[in-house]
Amino acid sequence: MAIEGLKRLDGKVVVITGGAQGLGQALSMRFAAEGAKVVIGDLNEAGAAETAAMIGENASSTKVDVTSEESCDELIKFAVEKHGKIDVVVANAAVLFSGPIDEIPVARFQLVVNVGMTGFFLTARAATKQFKKQGYGNIIQINSKSGKKGSYKNAAYAGTKFGGIGLVQSFALELAENNIRVNAICPGNLLNSPLWQNSLLEQYGKNQGLTKEEVYTKYVNQVPMKRGCDYDDVANVAVFLASEESSYMTGQAINVTGGQQMMP
Repeated sequence: MAIEGLKRLDGKVVVITGGAQGLGQALSMRFAAEGAKVVIGDLNEAGAAETAAMIGENASSTKVDVTSEESCDELIKFAVEKHGKIDVVVANAAVLFSGPIDEIPVARFQLVVNVGMTGFFLTARAATKQFKKQGYGNIIQINSKSGKKGSYKNAAYAGTKFGGIGLVQSFALELAENNIRVNAICPGNLLNSPLWQNSLLEQYGKNQGLTKEEVYTKYVNQVPMKRGCDYDDVANVAVFLASEESSYMTGQAINVTGGQQMMP
């Protein structure tokens, strides 16, 4: 459930990658509702523009390819030229292809790594250049519970997310002296999202010899709270990390999993 009316991000400029659809779109809308100016970057330029139009005057959009250093630099330049600064960068862009180790095409494995891990590095790199000029900044990576625990026949995604947490911790150590915070959010399975409903339930069912309905039930039953993760569950934590309420936190990877993943 969203927490309404607090406007905890008034005056902040938030840049988010992968904001054209799904969780990224939901986060963009929530940041704007909390008073932020939102800059949405996505390879799907039309989808990013549509999300910005849904939000209204507090949002703008541009095309970005997070696997390109130049494109990531251009995203940050676009945001700074429009707003004069950036306060928060949310690295949300990712792709997911699952499959057995001896069957998943190498090209698909590499694409998952290039978008999810190298893309995070390049997004953080571009943001850091601007944050050092400003004297402050805040980087949030959207990670996964798969960054804490191996994922069956899903090595490319899990490996990328494990690596992402390593980057978060390393960046946090390096950038603390520059007044730049770096944290991650590790959501559980977003079972009711379009990604799961239209793609992953079928992918995982094929890998595991189950129907889509059986996959859904299996994953719900793995959660102590007996429900999937919702967009609002992630957005509540994202707003907290983007706000000054979390000003003494860096290098953390926060589980939002209904108890499915606890420590660490």
